[in-house]
Amino acid sequence: MYLDSAKKKEIFEKHGKAVTDTGSAESQIALFTYRISHLTEHLKKNHKDFGTARSLTKMVGQRRKLLKYLYNKDINRYRAIVKALGLRK
Repeated sequence: MYLDSAKKKEIFEKHGKAVTDTGSAESQIALFTYRISHLTEHLKKNHKDFGTARSLTKMVGQRRKLLKYLYNKDINRYRAIVKALGLRK
């Protein structure tokens, strides 16, 4: 499986405040980004997989909401996570 507990732990350690910090906006955004990149690669090979395409669209929307929340809450944290994940160009 592409996303096991070890990979999740690594993402939360890198972008969260602690290993058990699964609820912060930064850790959730990082997890969504990882999942979005995986689904994007899947859809490049399987362009008729409409269920996955819908899931990808929903995930992008959820990530966008979290980024908007973080932008309004603390601009410095927003800029840090965007730079770390390389989202905005």
